[in-house]
Amino acid sequence: MRCGDMDLVLVPPPAVDEKGFELFLGQFGRRAWAESDRIGIDLGDVTFIDPYGMVGMLEFGYYLKSLGKNVILRLPRTEEVSKYLERMDFFRFHSGLFVLDPPWLDLTERYHRSISSDVLLEITRIEKSDDIHFIVGRVRDRAGSILEAHLHYDERAIHHFIVALSEVCQNILEHSQNIGYVGIQKYFYAKSLAKNVVKIAVMDLGIGIKNSLSPRFSSVCGEKWSDLLAIEKALLHGASRYEDIGRGHGLTEVRKFVQTWNGKIAIRSGTAKFSLFPSWEKGSRVHSEVTFFPGTQISLVLPEMSG
Repeated sequence: MRCGDMDLVLVPPPAVDEKGFELFLGQFGRRAWAESDRIGIDLGDVTFIDPYGMVGMLEFGYYLKSLGKNVILRLPRTEEVSKYLERMDFFRFHSGLFVLDPPWLDLTERYHRSISSDVLLEITRIEKSDDIHFIVGRVRDRAGSILEAHLHYDERAIHHFIVALSEVCQNILEHSQNIGYVGIQKYFYAKSLAKNVVKIAVMDLGIGIKNSLSPRFSSVCGEKWSDLLAIEKALLHGASRYEDIGRGHGLTEVRKFVQTWNGKIAIRSGTAKFSLFPSWEKGSRVHSEVTFFPGTQISLVLPEMSG
């Protein structure tokens, strides 16, 4: 069966990054009322996809599977995009989520898997503590070729980077009650920054920040309690589901680290999204009525250090 034969076909924009994935979810939200058990996702015209878009597509596939949908994923016509998906291990996780169209990945060649590549971490599943140890070890192994050589991070900066990464991954195990995924890649931001950046995407389909914090804060906040308020409390004020001193507060520490380095952090959960922008990028800080999507989606963008 082909993608075009499905009852509902969703077509993401050519660039499936943080903004593009949001537009894609909005398209689904506007058409989700349709009684469609067979859904096609047409990546045919996609010319760019980053870790946020890749991890987002996997999580979207899990979401549709949980709704009992059968999904066909049409592969990009541009071979470079399919090669990049393969290089980032996207196809290691598609089984059981999507039927591919065409049903096989026919590449003339594959990207070399070298420690000197721009990939800091292929898409990796987060299900248990050992997964985080693996992630930290892999990033530390590649830190010299990417974080040190291209972003000019010293040992102290690399340490803080790894601590921040560990915190956002640990957040899945402690709060989401579900599995998650992470992917990391280096890019060159030509227009707004003219520097290298590292993009980190961490997502899960768990209970979300609001439900995680509800036992402690819903009765106190009353009718004002919302996805947006929950994100703000976790990110800006160190709110935690735990009453123990010293537990939780991970997102607040990550936020401080990102802002110190003039980076960007965006957190999406439920029907809200909250972003803190650096001096080199503009955007809307608050979105309180985005398309519902379960769990928590985190995007970090860290720029090359000067000097």
